[in-house]
Amino acid sequence: MQNLNNIFDDLIKYLHSNFNYTADIALILGSGLGDFADNLEIIDSISTSDIPGYPVSTVVGHKGKILFAKCGSKNILLFQGRIHFYEGYKLYQCVLPVFIAHKLGCKKIILTNAAGGINRNFSPGDLMLINSVNGINLKKELSGLIGFPAEAAISNIRLMEKGEIYAQTLQAALEENIDLKEGVYWYTKGPSYETPAEIKMMGLFGGDAVGMSTAHEIIYALASDMQVVALSCITNFAAGISDKKLSHSEVTETANMVKHKFERLIKKTVELI
Repeated sequence: MQNLNNIFDDLIKYLHSNFNYTADIALILGSGLGDFADNLEIIDSISTSDIPGYPVSTVVGHKGKILFAKCGSKNILLFQGRIHFYEGYKLYQCVLPVFIAHKLGCKKIILTNAAGGINRNFSPGDLMLINSVNGINLKKELSGLIGFPAEAAISNIRLMEKGEIYAQTLQAALEENIDLKEGVYWYTKGPSYETPAEIKMMGLFGGDAVGMSTAHEIIYALASDMQVVALSCITNFAAGISDKKLSHSEVTETANMVKHKFERLIKKTVELI
């Protein structure tokens, strides 16, 4: 992980010179969830296009901004959008928001994403607390993180479910009367959606939701000694579970429908942390 310091040296120097804030919690917002910032007190913002060496996000619903904001009494470092492997970037570039949060002193991080529901007890609009991750060749993919010990890092995943921030998120859902599911997030490279046969296989191996991000962010954050919680908004049935054709517009539309429930959960979790 030391090598990332060298690769992103200019980027970190730029942030320390232009955006050097102290935050209690970092929050990465996934597809269709970027509007969470609209009801926060924004202290400062920076476009990722102004940061040297920061990859350009090409996905609809990812605004490419880093915000410093107040959520109640807490200072939040907010990433509106993330970087995906399928956009043509290296995996070490895809963990850049987590790397930045860690370098700016955040000890806790909340990750969010939009995901397809594999578990047949899930419906579009449900929220799922990730308790583990899986994926074909996930360990091999993590070797794309320069200097990253994939085996040791993946073993850290058990720490997430045992963490204080995980319990606080469950408590937040209870207090807000939100039916929060728990389950395994299955990571795929993308950009193509999965086939019905792949979804059937993922279900047989314990997958509850599937998406194209987050798993490497979770593992990298845990390896950086950050407390991590990750939430999926189930925006559609995975391939083969419904006859409906999958589309990114469905993802963003469903995320928009449940954004108020999502906002309540995040705000209450931040309050309890």
